[in-house]
Amino acid sequence: MNFPGTWMTESGSVVYRVVPKCACSTIGQILYYSDHGRFFDGDIHDADTGLHKWAFETSQDPIRRNVLGHESYSFTCVRNPYTRILSSFFDKICGIQRNGRRYRGNLVPSLIYNYGIEVGGEDGQEEFDQIRSFRRFLLFARDTIRFRRPMEPDIHWSAMSGHVGTFIANGGTYDRVIWTEAFNEGMADVLDNMEMRHPVDLAAVPRFNESEGHGPKRAHPVEAYFDDLSMHLVYEIYKQDFDLFRYDAGNPGNKMPVGEIDLEELHAKLGA
Repeated sequence: MNFPGTWMTESGSVVYRVVPKCACSTIGQILYYSDHGRFFDGDIHDADTGLHKWAFETSQDPIRRNVLGHESYSFTCVRNPYTRILSSFFDKICGIQRNGRRYRGNLVPSLIYNYGIEVGGEDGQEEFDQIRSFRRFLLFARDTIRFRRPMEPDIHWSAMSGHVGTFIANGGTYDRVIWTEAFNEGMADVLDNMEMRHPVDLAAVPRFNESEGHGPKRAHPVEAYFDDLSMHLVYEIYKQDFDLFRYDAGNPGNKMPVGEIDLEELHAKLGA
């Protein structure tokens, strides 16, 4: 059984299924701190020691044993689909990545040519019509997810239920799914269920937003980016995310969940 995107503390105190664009940098740093008493110096995604990650061959057996035996608390974190896809656009399409380049090489030039998307210049800071470009990006994201063209869907805008579901389908069981929008409450519950070598004070933990500053600032409220067509596209792409994680598909301006996540339903639908 494989568990892609799964991280575990070296102590085995907790298992976390990463969902991109859902507070994964902050969560990873918290897990790192709980074992080592300090935060990782850099982007936690670059850490090749101090955390077990499925991407490392030496970590796979420890993660597999823990998950299949449900030896420790297991959780993931999700986010409102409207704000998640918007964040992906500004970070991955408009932004310059930490290596000083555009995301995925020729992806952005291809989008400019084929979809008429603007991204704000090489520094990502020039003014452009954010709303029009974002709506055109949504067409591209829909094409990748529904038709797998002109490329396979990217992890940053593919459905959260797909990420979350691989863990279940391969034999894992979640004890908690937390919302990014109620992060401290959810993460406090996770920490309460861990045996930590170093206690974590959530109130003192900085937000490790590794995409901060990569691209232009959002110039409008969330709801301004979504007209009827773009709301339809988002619902078409993320219907299961809205349903399982209890977000309001009818109101892009309401980022908060509207009900409690049913873990039994989640495991039944994503484990089938």
